[in-house]
Amino acid sequence: MAEFKNRVFGCAVVKAVNANYNADFSGQPRTLPDGTVYATDKAFKYTVKNYIKDVFSEARILGFKRYNQMKEFVPCSLVEAFCNMFPDLVEISDKKSKKQESNDGEKDTSDSIKIKGSKKDVAKALLSCFDVRTFGFTFAGKGKDKKDNIAISVHGPVQVNYGVNIWAQGQIYTDQIMSPFRNPDEKSEDKQASTLGRQSRLDEGHYLHHFSVNPQNLCDIAELAGVVCKKLSDEDITKLKEAMRRGATWYDSASKAGCENEMLVWVQLTADSKIVLPNFSTLIKLKDDKEDGKCVYDFSMLKDVLGKVENDIESVEVFFNKQTCKLENLPMKTHENDL
Repeated sequence: MAEFKNRVFGCAVVKAVNANYNADFSGQPRTLPDGTVYATDKAFKYTVKNYIKDVFSEARILGFKRYNQMKEFVPCSLVEAFCNMFPDLVEISDKKSKKQESNDGEKDTSDSIKIKGSKKDVAKALLSCFDVRTFGFTFAGKGKDKKDNIAISVHGPVQVNYGVNIWAQGQIYTDQIMSPFRNPDEKSEDKQASTLGRQSRLDEGHYLHHFSVNPQNLCDIAELAGVVCKKLSDEDITKLKEAMRRGATWYDSASKAGCENEMLVWVQLTADSKIVLPNFSTLIKLKDDKEDGKCVYDFSMLKDVLGKVENDIESVEVFFNKQTCKLENLPMKTHENDL
């Protein structure tokens, strides 16, 4: 399995039509102070991890919600998830501390799990997980003694920015919806009626997430874990690119119905390149008017930037939905592909 060593700059665009790609805790699409709709990096990375989990069953994903097998529908803590994935590196004590009994009387297993492996063992285990090798991770676990407590922070090679909606005409709207059930706790006269609720959507949005890949970010942790640990590989990059261009379309829920991947731009530098490219959200523009119902992306500024450093560019790839968008002024020697 060949190690991947090249740095990469790029962006992924997620299209949302009558959808709520990333809601805040009030159920509204997230907005910046100036009203611009945006999505966090976590929203995009979730779709990537979910796709990897579903499509590549052999890939380990540590940072994903799981439920405690001893408690119905209670999410696992970090140490419980680590315990389920790497049982050989932990020890579960039968002794109960004061914190091990929750208010409902059920046993809380988190405090009884102790790490018996070394910090090197834990680092190797973490790097065996796809999401850790790509996006990074922060882990903290208790050892048998306080001096054996383990805390490891993995600086992920793949850094994803917030996605900003670059379609200026997008508008947020709210609908009233009715539940088939009444609320028995309602104190008003409406307690005999079905419950009313609200749901908010964006009529159309195109969220552009800038990202970068720097495999050197894993050097320190890989040195700690030893030469036999997993590093970012060509196979990881192949899976990552596939998930980045299909993950949002693959994931489906009531609020995310209508969200789909629209484009992935992947600019791979030569192995010895030291240049740093600007954020792609400032280099790729979405025109205000559609042509034949298709969104038009203008790459003029990116073309100019890459033209000045062409000796540092190994390849430029663009994956896009040819039914919904058109691309103009692409950089020279760009490989165009379907999503």
